[in-house]
Amino acid sequence: MYQFKLVFSLEKNFLPRELDRLLVSFLKASVQNYSQEFYEKLYNKSESIMKKYVFSYFLPNAKFSDKVIWLGQNSFTMYFSDMDMVEMIYFFNAFKTMQFRPYPMHANTMQLMSIMTQESKEIVDSEVIIKMQSSLLVRRHDSIMNRDIYYTYNHEEFNSALKENIKFFLEKLKISVSVDDFSITPIKAKKVVVPVFGRNVDANLGVYKLTGNTELLNILYLSGMGVRRSSGHGKFEIVL
Repeated sequence: MYQFKLVFSLEKNFLPRELDRLLVSFLKASVQNYSQEFYEKLYNKSESIMKKYVFSYFLPNAKFSDKVIWLGQNSFTMYFSDMDMVEMIYFFNAFKTMQFRPYPMHANTMQLMSIMTQESKEIVDSEVIIKMQSSLLVRRHDSIMNRDIYYTYNHEEFNSALKENIKFFLEKLKISVSVDDFSITPIKAKKVVVPVFGRNVDANLGVYKLTGNTELLNILYLSGMGVRRSSGHGKFEIVL
């Protein structure tokens, strides 16, 4: 089990407030630069394609304003993992095509400087303590009102809604793993509000206990949990 650590340099020490848009566009550009066939497999607009990957980012000494994120230095780090090892290899090759090439954004540029492979330990217990590396989005769609409802850790439907999100993810990928014994328990959780493609939504950070069969927990460890995983949400690290 592995993840990539991608280190980027910046021409100026800021990033756009809607960082999800920028990093998703970087992923798409990387994949398309490497293989049009792989790009169509992941991002074909005529299909709703469930992604198997997740990413998070570390922003040193970040200060958030309405439009930009100011950093304490001209660099930031992205962590990327994928439950599909073949896809991981393809993404590594895709990232290599972008290394040392300036990637433009509004009034700034970023440049991928290094790609490091980090080994992750396999989960062998049915209970683990995790810390969210990127915000956890838990959502249900209200078909009557035609709107999305996002749940935070202190809502009574939080656990069941997250289980539904995970079950949907597995079913879309035709993965036969039970979610019956899955549960999430807040330990030191907090609510945050994050921008998601132009809309502010309720999300969750902090420390949680996950319970479930080890196969499921390892899938979530590599692919993230909740919704919007491929847009930089739902990635976690093992604390205990």
